[in-house]
Parts: sequence; C-alpha cells; structure tokens
Amino acid sequence: MARFIDRVVLHLQAGDGGHGCASVHREKFKPLGGPDGGNGGHGGDILLEVSTQIHTLMDFHYRPHIKSERGGNGAGDWRNGARGKDLILEVPAGTVVYTEDGEMLADLTVPGTRFVAAEGGFGGLGNAALASAARKAPGFALQGEPGEARDLILELKSMADVGLVGFPSAGKSSLISVLSAAKPKIGDYPFTTLQPNLGVVDMGHESFTMADVPGLIPGAAEGKGLGLDFLRHIERTAVLAHVVDTASIEPGRDPLSDIEALETELAKYQELLEQDTGLGDLRERPRVIILNKADIPEAEELAEFVKGDLEEKYGWPVFIISAVARKGLDPLKYKLMEMVNEHRKAQPKVAADKNHTIIQPKSVGKKKKGRFADFTVTPDPEVEGGFIVEGEKIDRWIRQTDFENDEAVGYLADRLAKAGVEEELHRQGAQEGCPVTIGDITFEYEPMAGGRATDVGRGQDGRLMSTERVSAAERKRASQARRGLVDEFDYGTDGEVTRESANRDRWQG
Repeated sequence: MARFIDRVVLHLQAGDGGHGCASVHREKFKPLGGPDGGNGGHGGDILLEVSTQIHTLMDFHYRPHIKSERGGNGAGDWRNGARGKDLILEVPAGTVVYTEDGEMLADLTVPGTRFVAAEGGFGGLGNAALASAARKAPGFALQGEPGEARDLILELKSMADVGLVGFPSAGKSSLISVLSAAKPKIGDYPFTTLQPNLGVVDMGHESFTMADVPGLIPGAAEGKGLGLDFLRHIERTAVLAHVVDTASIEPGRDPLSDIEALETELAKYQELLEQDTGLGDLRERPRVIILNKADIPEAEELAEFVKGDLEEKYGWPVFIISAVARKGLDPLKYKLMEMVNEHRKAQPKVAADKNHTIIQPKSVGKKKKGRFADFTVTPDPEVEGGFIVEGEKIDRWIRQTDFENDEAVGYLADRLAKAGVEEELHRQGAQEGCPVTIGDITFEYEPMAGGRATDVGRGQDGRLMSTERVSAAERKRASQARRGLVDEFDYGTDGEVTRESANRDRWQG
C-alpha cells in the first residue's frame, strides 16, 4: 500500500536571471553603430498548483530539493536571453504552505489555483537598454539576479466530509472498511492507524468521503500520542463522528468520560489554531455519536443504557452499531449523508479555477510621489557611526552590479541618489567616510554634489574620442580653399571666413 505523506519540507531554488550583454554594434559601412547588448532572461519560477489527481505529498518526501531553470544570457545584436521555464508542482487540495517560522503563506483548496513558492531572479539589462542622453554608449551591463532560495513546509489537511474521532482501538478503521472500499490496517492493539485513511461511502446516487485518522488520547493537543498528526486532519471535515468503544475494560473508561475527554482535546486544539483554515470553529461542528462493538452482549447492554443520557446531555444523534457484525450501519450512513448535504447546501459553490489564479507573495515596493518608498536607513548597531540601508529593490540593485566595473558602480550611485538614499543618509547625519552597508556590500560614504554621481565615468565610446573623420568645419574650409576664397594654410586671426571677406581680400590683393 502506498504511503500517505501529509507533511514535507521543501528546499526550493528558483532559477537565476541571465546576465545582460555589453556589446557595440559592428557592421560594414556603419561606423559607430552604438550599444546593442541584449537583456538577460528572467529565471524560472517555482509554482504550486492544486490538482484533483494528487492525494498525497509522497513525491516531495522522496525529492525535497527542487530547482527551476536559469534564464539565458543576453547577446549582441539586441538579442535577449530566453526566460527560464517555470516549474509547476502539483499538490493535493487541502495543502497549507508555511514558512520555517510557522507563518502561513497560502491555503490551497480550489483545484487549479497556483501559488508562487519561489520567484526566479530578474534578468540583467544589456547596455542597449541602459543607454540614455547622458550615457550614450554604456560600457557595462547589469548582472542577473540570483533566484529566490527558501525552505517551505507543506501540510496536507484532509478534505473529507466526515471525520472519525475516537480513542485508539475504538473501531474507526473497522468502520471505514465496511462503509467504503478503503482497506486500512486493522489490529487489536492501540495506534494501529498511523496515517489517515480516506474512503468514499457510496449511497447510490450520492456519496460522501470519510476520514479515519490516528487515535486520540488525552493530551493530544499538547503533542501526546500522535498529537497534531491526528488533529490536523479534522479541521476541514463537515461532520465529526465520535466512535466510542463500549466494550473497553480499561479502568476509568466509559462512553461518557471518553466523549468528554475527546471534546476537551478538540477545544484545546481550537485554541491553538492561529486562524481558521477550515470550516469554522471545531466546537460548533455538527457531530454524531457512534457506540461501537455492539456485537458483544455486555457492550450492547451498556450502549442501550447510556444512549438516552448522551442524547439528553449533548443533543447529538446517537447510533448503536457493530462494525464487525455490520449491524446498524444503514441508519448511520443515511444520517451522515443528510448532515453532509445540509452542510453542502450552506456552502457557496466553488468551481475549479480554470484560469489558474496565481497567489503572489508580497510585492516589491512601488513608487510614491517620484520616490521609491521601499528602503529604510538605520544606524549600524555593530559599527560606530555606520548605517545600514535595507530594501528589497535596493538589495536587487546591489546584486545586479558588477563592482569591478567603475562605470557600473557609477550607475548604481546614480540610482541610489535618485531613490533618495543619499538624501536620507544626509538627513540622519551621515559623515563623509562613514561605513554604509547595503546587502553584502559595505562602502565608505562619499556625498555627491547635487545628488548625482557626476565624477564617475559616463560611458563614452572610445572611438568617439579618437576619431579621424573630417569634421563639418574642416570640410567647409576645404571647399572654400578649392574655390580660391581662402588660403588653405592661412587661418588668420579674424575667425570664420565668409564669402564677402574672401572677395574683399582677393580684390585688395
């Protein structure tokens, strides 16, 4: 029988972004073609998609390390790198995604819904995209950003209609085996069931699902026994069915005390839930009481004796059955079907998400009034007089910068100044030469005049600085010399030569 895995830890590595290309266009008869470096491709994302064909997290248990495709590098002639292929991982309905710290990121219940588990890195811009009026021929390109690396915890919470609740060896596995086609392990010792078993109860033209989960003991909410491994799977059930062993000979055990102990654990577990990810408060969930093992005469007698007291105390339907002898099962099935239908009618219908709605993680800061509002400047607690600049977009700029290229560093300085980082540092009293840390880089603070990196290279094409092409002024003087208007080698001191001045000089000569 296949293992039922309901909790895994994934180690995800999204694809890195491709590097931009620094290239100059070269073509015959087209000198000074300008920058033509293409952009790097975006790294592939890793997405989780809810699928009705998957019922366990077993595949991830054996393959927890997952990496998506890297983006292609840019190339000359304005060729952009290919985007890395997204990796889509199918998960069963009822999967809840948590961070390592226990923060819930997504509750995936609707088939087709997707969640971005790890974002691929941004591709670096090529020098063609970086060209501007002030930087006509950039001699650098931006590097690709590393893909997001993170560890996520996936927990599967069963989506059954009916959840069987009871002490170990109460007969839950036997009951689900006779009501459905499920074949759980059955034994005469406690904790026979170590993993949830799901079964479909067929009622002819209708059906409902039933979950047999590991047995519950007092203290399960604090982790005793199988603890939360049991309680996790009853959050989403529409109906809770207390399965009581009326043939138990353990001291202190009887149907009334068993149900009281079960209800106590359910109440404690509800208090542990940080937020409702199921169908409401567990304490308000519809319930039935199933007094099992009525095939034993003493047990049947005890069941008949306590049935009235249980109905009067709790007001829930009470059924006396024997799973082994298949006694009293039909009334129980029809009542459970009725309660499930009532719940289904009260719930809004949710169709499969054919458009594949994507649940995005928190977005990067947006522009506000011409400034980027996604960074903070705080004093460095470890370095006297130092400062730490933090921000998702600012950190991305650092990762994309080639610090071995002075021109690229100058471009970064321009971006930081435009974002208001230098202004904020100055406002907080940063002095020239004090250490400033951004991401993994620490540099000495140097205020820039006017808030711009004017003293850093602006990206001039060397051929423009050393060209041997004849200028327009030189072509004009050569034309005047050929027509005899001026002496080709006599530049004089009067400045530019005009037709009138040249004719006057010739007449006087």
